[in-house]
Amino acid sequence: MSEELRPSEVAKRLGTSTRTVQRWIEAGRLPARRVGGRWRVAFDAFDATHTPTNTMDRPIPAAHPLVSRLFIANRGEIVARIERTCRQLDIEAIVPETDGPNGVDLLDADAVVVAALAAGADAVHPGFGFLAENADFADLVRRSGMRWVGPPPGAIRAMGDKAAARRLAAKLGVPVLAGYDGPGQSDAVLRQAATRIGYPVLVKPAAGGGGKGMRVVRDPAALVDALAGARREAASSFGDDRLILERYVDGGRHIEIQVLFDAFGNGVHLGERDCSIQRRHQKVLEETPSPSVDATLRERLDGWALTLARAVGYVSAGTCEFLVDERGEAAFLEMNTRLQVEHPVTELVTGRDLVADQLRIAAEHPLGFTQHDVTANGHAIEVRLYAEDPEDSYLPQTGRLVALRWPSGDGIRVDAGVDIGTEVTSRFDPMLAKVIAWGPTRAEALDRLTAALDDTLLLGVVTNQRFLRWLVREPAVRNGLARTDTLEHIWPPNDWSARAAIPPDAWATAARLLTIDEAAATDPFAGGWRLNAASRLRLEADGVERSVEIEDVSSPGPEAVRIGDAVFVDVAGRSVAFRLAPPPGLDRHGHAGGPAGTGGSEVDSPMPGLVIAIHARPGSTVVTGDPVVTLEAMKMEHVVTATMDGVVGTVEVAAGDQVVRGQRLATIEPASAPLEP
Repeated sequence: MSEELRPSEVAKRLGTSTRTVQRWIEAGRLPARRVGGRWRVAFDAFDATHTPTNTMDRPIPAAHPLVSRLFIANRGEIVARIERTCRQLDIEAIVPETDGPNGVDLLDADAVVVAALAAGADAVHPGFGFLAENADFADLVRRSGMRWVGPPPGAIRAMGDKAAARRLAAKLGVPVLAGYDGPGQSDAVLRQAATRIGYPVLVKPAAGGGGKGMRVVRDPAALVDALAGARREAASSFGDDRLILERYVDGGRHIEIQVLFDAFGNGVHLGERDCSIQRRHQKVLEETPSPSVDATLRERLDGWALTLARAVGYVSAGTCEFLVDERGEAAFLEMNTRLQVEHPVTELVTGRDLVADQLRIAAEHPLGFTQHDVTANGHAIEVRLYAEDPEDSYLPQTGRLVALRWPSGDGIRVDAGVDIGTEVTSRFDPMLAKVIAWGPTRAEALDRLTAALDDTLLLGVVTNQRFLRWLVREPAVRNGLARTDTLEHIWPPNDWSARAAIPPDAWATAARLLTIDEAAATDPFAGGWRLNAASRLRLEADGVERSVEIEDVSSPGPEAVRIGDAVFVDVAGRSVAFRLAPPPGLDRHGHAGGPAGTGGSEVDSPMPGLVIAIHARPGSTVVTGDPVVTLEAMKMEHVVTATMDGVVGTVEVAAGDQVVRGQRLATIEPASAPLEP
């Protein structure tokens, strides 16, 4: 009779938790039987089910077939992107539900593995974000018997620790920025390091990525608050609050090199991407090739990227990121051990399918081509379409998409994760889609991208589309001169308020649609009817009220959709919601001046989110712009500041509270006003 193991013994052999093994048993993935009310796993069943399939540490006699059932541990546009390749390769894609009581928590490694096993998957692709760069998750997937579509856990650990990665780069002769990557993490140690490095300094999570938790500090007096915020965001995003410091380079260019390695040590680079156009360390526009990288610098960057990847035994697709200063001197920043959001531009120029390459490598196929075989053709540019409002401090936006149109045409590609009816919430990253254009030249690619953005339509949720339309027309972008800090200096332009004003035809379109109502059929006054005068309605949109004459015109106005009591109108790429304005009243006028008409001010939540820090207390003195509350929404922190000079009267939320848009967070009263008892 075969030896039988307790779940705890199986867990010990696999290096995982007993609860995980129990979940595998419950899912039917691991054969077991009940003995006296306890589970027992036959040794031969355990051995057959959990023999490691990844043989990267020993010679592989022959290539294995590609996976047949791929579990995509992600959501949104990257899921649709991976599914597209799966269809081409005749691989069944399995996408977990993430909403509702039975939804899979994509940050719970055990839950994801259990769901993948229960679905009969033989491989897991993590996409990007969530657990994509979690070495423990990669280990767990491999030990479960499924293939891991990504680099070895050891490589993830080596490069995931940004402090260790800096030290490795320096050891290999790859330049790094002046900085601090030591074990000491007290404020005193980091203050001393910042003084040595010289201001401005960049505060970065040691386990971070994607720009999360990063802070630029120009004034030594602001360092302690920046350290606290960075630690908080790092702990929330990565479960690790360690920080590193680096000299901040004003006006640098962000250049990254795509690499691809198989399990046999064969590796190539697929050229560079320029990701310099950023806001708050989040990429907005990416392109390849870079308009600023010459042949000499390109050769150096390519060589450094391959050296770094080989040093950690890299396998699969990865990206080494560098910062290039105004003198053309480059320094290593970090390596992203996953598929990048901006990978489509590389695919369009090289003709490769990086997801297909990842799947073949995960199935232990050799790379099958050499550096000599890599060619680049033309130019590709990508922009990220976010549910955020650049015209209101880039605040994240929520709502339901009620109208949607994607562009098409020569050289246009759209990677989207939303459709009509999609509810955009604050739970996840605000990226909705990527619009990518290829052209024989950079100018042609930009022209195609400009036309594509002009042809894109999204209604129901405010997005950054109007901002993107402006961006691709800006001279700094058209001329290839943008740096990492360019947006800080050119956005918003001085005349933006006038350019962004709601035009008369948008008001007229909304008024016409709002008269189409069952009530208007029986009550003429509901449709804005007036004796001996043209019908009028008083509307509200974006905080502006206007009395609008209802015109009977035949020419079409801007694109618009009515849903319930609101009309969503496309205003140059921005979804603007129009509603009937409430009648004027004493309550409305009394509230305008502040709490109880005292001349004070309310600090309201600009979005739905989670309160993660309170910076002010009743009785404390504040000036306009001082932090009052920090909210977390869509995996990012947003500081809500004082709206006037004065004294904090009340603080009406606590850390851990979930708030809605418009909810009062605090009140501020003039310094001379008596405080509430």
